Amino acid sequence: MIRTATAADVPELHAMVRELADYEKSLHEVRVAEEQLREALFGERPAAFAHIAESDEDGSVVGFALWFLNFSTWRGTHGIYLEDLYVRPERRGGGHGKALLTELARICVERGYERLEWSVLNWNAPSIAFYEALGARPQDEWTVYRLTDGALAELGGAGV
Repeated sequence: MIRTATAADVPELHAMVRELADYEKSLHEVRVAEEQLREALFGERPAAFAHIAESDEDGSVVGFALWFLNFSTWRGTHGIYLEDLYVRPERRGGGHGKALLTELARICVERGYERLEWSVLNWNAPSIAFYEALGARPQDEWTVYRLTDGALAELGGAGV
């Protein structure tokens, strides 16, 4: 079962964000606190959204999708950028990841959004195979760039 996350899900979401970061060999980079997640998802002006996958057997939380809106100037419409898709390892293969992506695709179609996009680590062959089996295709003509920490502060004037 897929449902919209609620504020009561924040502790479980926070735990799964950490599990995902550990899987991606980046746990040392996680700084988010539960309160930051709560504010981003359920504060006065939510900037992100989340869906929860629950087990059909016992209702336990087995995965999540966290996303936000982007905008295509070429298409003239919003789209969804999927920041994180995670299904707990012991629950993979049960259709939860596909169900989460299906829900996001449904939202896109319902709202007239023309893109559902995300990034995947180059070494994550199981996820790449899963996404391609659903019809997703890599956008290999683009390279992602990122400013963080000192470089961001310097460019933004804080390091001057």
